[in-house]
Amino acid sequence: MSLLVALGIGALTGTGLWLMLRARTFDLILGLTLLSYAVNLFIFAMGRLKVAAPPILDPYLPPTLETYADPLPQALVLTAIVIGFAMTALMLVIALRTHLETGSDHVDGGGSDRT
Repeated sequence: MSLLVALGIGALTGTGLWLMLRARTFDLILGLTLLSYAVNLFIFAMGRLKVAAPPILDPYLPPTLETYADPLPQALVLTAIVIGFAMTALMLVIALRTHLETGSDHVDGGGSDRT
């Protein structure tokens, strides 16, 4: 399961970086979103991937690493999802305003998309 998560993180990171290097505004926003998903998965994976483990300590079991899942990465990822959603919404509004004013979605402002 760890290999599958690592491959997923690598695929999201690679795709996000590739999209960020393109000269289009929408591709940049989509690349940043995919990169933030990859970082969220990475943070979540650092909290030791456990299946069907409670997020808190069980008072009847001795506290070992195998008996519970760490709740801190889960809380960090939840916060990062909210911040990432707000960042994406703000970037889309700015990109739409720029497209309406310049008539182009190029990052450098040069060229026109209209045919």
